[in-house]
Order: sequence, then structure tokens, then C-alpha cells
Amino acid sequence: MRNLEFKEQLHEYSQWRTQLIQAIEMYQEWRQRYAMNDIHSTEMLLNILHGLESDRITLAFVAEFSRGKTELINALFFAETGVRLLPSSPGRTTMSPTELFYDEKGGHYIRLLNIESRLEDISLSEYKKKPERWNQIDLDFDSPTQMQEAFKELVATKRVPREVADKLGLWNEKEAAEQGIVNPETVEIPCWRHALISFPHPLLKEGLCILDTPGLNALGTEPELTLNMLPSAQAIIFVLAADTGVTKSDLEMWRNHVSNTRGERKQGLAVVMNKIDAMWDDLAGDSGYEASIKSQIKTCASILNIDESLVFPASAKQALLAKVKSDDALLKKSRLFALENYLANDILKQRRNIILSTIKRDIGFLVTESSNLTDTKLSNASKQLEEFKKIDFENHEMTDKLMAETRDRQQHYMLNIENFQASRKVFSVQAKILVDSLSSERIDEIIKNMRIEMSKSLTTYGMKQSMRKLFDELREVLQDCVDTTNETRRLVKAIHKKFQDEYGFKEIEPQLFSIKQYQFELEQIFEEGEAFRNSARTTMTEQSIVINKLYSTLINRARAILKTANKDATTWCNSVLTPLMHQIKDHKKQIESRLQMLRKINDSKGSVAENIAQLEQELEPLKRQRNELSTIIKAMQMELPPAMIENN
Repeated sequence: MRNLEFKEQLHEYSQWRTQLIQAIEMYQEWRQRYAMNDIHSTEMLLNILHGLESDRITLAFVAEFSRGKTELINALFFAETGVRLLPSSPGRTTMSPTELFYDEKGGHYIRLLNIESRLEDISLSEYKKKPERWNQIDLDFDSPTQMQEAFKELVATKRVPREVADKLGLWNEKEAAEQGIVNPETVEIPCWRHALISFPHPLLKEGLCILDTPGLNALGTEPELTLNMLPSAQAIIFVLAADTGVTKSDLEMWRNHVSNTRGERKQGLAVVMNKIDAMWDDLAGDSGYEASIKSQIKTCASILNIDESLVFPASAKQALLAKVKSDDALLKKSRLFALENYLANDILKQRRNIILSTIKRDIGFLVTESSNLTDTKLSNASKQLEEFKKIDFENHEMTDKLMAETRDRQQHYMLNIENFQASRKVFSVQAKILVDSLSSERIDEIIKNMRIEMSKSLTTYGMKQSMRKLFDELREVLQDCVDTTNETRRLVKAIHKKFQDEYGFKEIEPQLFSIKQYQFELEQIFEEGEAFRNSARTTMTEQSIVINKLYSTLINRARAILKTANKDATTWCNSVLTPLMHQIKDHKKQIESRLQMLRKINDSKGSVAENIAQLEQELEPLKRQRNELSTIIKAMQMELPPAMIENN
């Protein structure tokens, strides 16, 4: 599959996302038009819309030095510029992690963060909110040559005293000794810690984001890359060199920084066996070449413990040359099409499924509630009309009896209100216990105290024990919340069942708050924390730097997850009884409508047939309301509720 087809697939994905946004906006307007909106559901819908509008497909490229990773990025995405856009010439390798994307508001630029920023207790995510802390180079997108020249800054280096390099985590005495370097006065280091590049390339405008990471040293000294950025990428492309196979440093990078970010299924992971042109050997012939490729794939898959279908042999150098020269035969020989096919289909398809499942999880209950309430209103109105058609309105004794029965129902409604208010008070007490169990004050107090304890540790062992204690205490916070959540869920079910059994309300399965998602995410962080805690690099690194890295990455993520849990619990507590409130309001409207119709027919000077005809016309807005919702649900690519399927 050619790159053009990847562009088409990404464009199709972008259009699909736009249509999904429009469908959710239509649903939000529908709720407002028919008086079903409330502040909490509106906030939930707005959050989903914001997430979709800022959605990006992030592809992370990871490799040791000189594996041809940057050349692969050039071949996949930027060949149409006609130049080697990102610097990938021999001896000029990417020195700092680089993000390429399109910033519609910020313009076209390269922003570079000084390497010395590592000494500050500020995370990369926080630095990104402070453009003034970055060195900016403006880009001229109409001039590939100017951009190519500007991008050379990505490989800039400088020499600093060895002590400075050591503080920055960029000096390894053992590795230097292996290269014959002993006690140097100065050390060559990258000028920049991180690079952000924004320009209006068509793929980037469609929502593609490319993360280009340097070698093992950078990943080891920037935990935020491994612990935050790589796990959040939709795909990680790990690049090897076909002529060397899986080296010791490749395997270390794979095990410590790549494989564990994808889980057991290795979803969203590809291994590119680059530089297969080094294996092109006319003497061996095609059959010998193919056998060598298959053997390399098998060996690579076995060492990395990955399926052979996820290993893609390719020549990025020849693919780039083929695309620039429009040489189809060479492009085919480069074998890049298999990787492009994987990115175009598997990765984008996975992203679609994730988005749809997230939307279903977050607003599926709102859609079900809307559907049930709409069907109930239409059903009740239809039944009432059929009932009125059978009534002898000339019999005043019968109509008086109907009026009295309807007034009794009105009194019963007032009892509903009282019981609902009482139930809501009981629920509010329990809801506060749930929300307080995840309060930011409680979390921050634990995190603050453990940081003090770590800082006071006189040994690396003591500091590591404090790390474990911190993870255990945060785990206990969430575990304590489980019992409270279960009790709150039982109360919500009981309230719903009471109104269903005693007042004949239609059953609406309440959305139940679940703590499992946050437990799973925290456990992943704790596993990464254990790896970080036990790593040799942590043991060798100065204690204050280790603590800063831990808090700017793992602990920040854990705090963010617990903060989200607290926010989601608050939103749930504020909205879970809303469907009952809507049913009670609709019940009131139905009773008032019935009384009004009875009075109208009794007092009317016209014929009963004329009044019945008018009532039939009043069903039309309800049918239109239901049909509009049905169309919107289909547009959101969600399943229609059974009642709607029957009526369509």
C-alpha cells in the first residue's frame, strides 16, 4: 500500500471523527430542544466534544542510534518534499526527542528546550504550557530547503565539563571506558532536551502526530518519555537494523522502554527491520535473499517474543529515493508498503474502536435514558388517545369519574415528589462519602509526606523503600473507595427499583460508577514504578534527581488518575438520579395534559370527533422527537435501543 493510500485512510478517519462530533453536537441540541438537558450531562457532552476535537493519532518511533529511524519517518511521511526533510545523514542523528504535529493556533515553528532544564523540578508537560521557556525558530512551509536547514538544529551538540554532564544524566563512566574514554575534562552532549515542531503538512493537519525518540541513553534519562508519552501513543514503531539484528542495546531498550508499554497482546506495536538493502546480494539470487529475510524475521520475532506478522522488513533509504524519483519498482523492492498497510488499517481501526467504546461508556446511558423517556411519552400519549376514543363523553357521570381519578393521580404525584426528595437526601450523604474518599486533599497529603520521607532517606535502599510505601498507600486509597462505591451502587439500584415497583415507572438501568478502570490504570503505573525503583540507573543516579523524575512522571500520572476518578465520581453522583427526575417531571406533564384534555372535551362546544382529531395531531411532535433521536443515534454509530428498532 502506497503512502497516498495511508493519507486517504487518515483523511477518511478525520472525516469520520468530524461527523461523530457533529452527531454529538446534534444530540446535545436535541436534549436542549426537548428540555432533557441538565448542567451535568451538558458538561459531560462538552468534555467528549473537546476530547474529539483535540484527538491526534500519535505514532512513536523508537530505536538505538544509526538504525535509520529518522530516514524511515522521512520515507513514510515527507517524501513529497523532494528533500531529506528531517536530518538523517550519516553522523547526524536526532539528539533530542522530537514531536511533529500541526498547531493551528501557534503557527509554523521549531521550539527547543534547553538541556539544562533537566535540573529543574518541572515536567515536560508543564514546560509545554510555557512557550516563553523554549527557543523558537520560525519555519517557512513553502520552502523545504529553509525547513531542512532549520531542522539541522535538532542534531546540535556542545561540550560541557564532565561534572555538568553527570548532573544532567548524560555521562556514563562504564560506557565511556568501553569506548576508550577515561576521565575526560569535557563531554559532548545534546544542546536540547526536547523539540516541538509545528507545520501544516497535510497529514499533520489531519491529526497525525509523530514522536521521534533518540537512543537508549535519552529514554533512560527522560522517564517522562517511557512512562508518559510512549504509553499514550496509538502505535510504537521499533526500528532495528537488518544487517546487525537484535543487539544487546536493542534488547535492553525493547524490554525496559517499549514492550511493557503495550501489554501482553502487544497491541499497536510494530518492529521494522530496516536496511534490508544491505542484504541485497546478486550472487545469492532472489531465493537466497528471501530465505535470509524470512530467517531474520523469525529470529527477531523469537528474541523479542512477538508475532512474526508484526515484523516488517524494509529499506527506508531506498523507499525515500524511490518516492522522490517516482520509481515504482524500487519502491516495491523497498517493501515499505506492508508497514504502510499496517498503519493505515490496523492502527486507525483500533483508534476508531477505542473512541467508539469510550463514547458508549461515557454517554451510552444518556442515550438510553433519552430513548426510554421519549418512547414512554409517546406510548402514554397513544394509550391515552385510544382510551379517549372509547369514552362516551355524553355520559357526564363517567367524565366526572375520570376527572376525579386524574386528580387522585395528581395527589399521588405529590407523594412521589416527597419520596424522591427523601431518597435524594439519603443518597447525597452516601455520595459525599464516596467523593471524599477520593479527595485531592487526601491524595496530596500522602504524596507530600512521602516526598519528605524520601528526601530524608540517607541511603538509596531507604529511598526505594519509601517509594514502595508511597505506591502501597495510593493503592490503599483506591481500595478503600471500592467498598464505598459498592454501597453507593446498591443504594442507587434500590432507589430506582422503588420507583419502578411502587409508582410504575418504566425501568431505566442506572449508570453505575465503577472503580475498576482507575484501579487498572494505577496498577500499570505501579508496575512501571517498580521497574523504575529497581533499575540500575535509579541506583546510580543522584537521589534528588531520582525523586524529581519520579514525581514529575509516575506520581503526576497517579495523581491525575485519582483526580479524574474524583471528578467522575462527582459527576456521577450529581447525575445518576436525573433520569428519575425526568420521569417524575414527565409524569406531572402527563397528568396535567390529561386534566386539560378532559376539561377541554367537557367544555368544548365542538364535536368529540374534532377534539380527538386535535389530540391525534398532538402526537406528531412526539413522533418527530423520537425519529430525530433515532437518526442521531445512528449518526453516533451506536446501537438503537430495542424499542426504537421495533418502531423503525
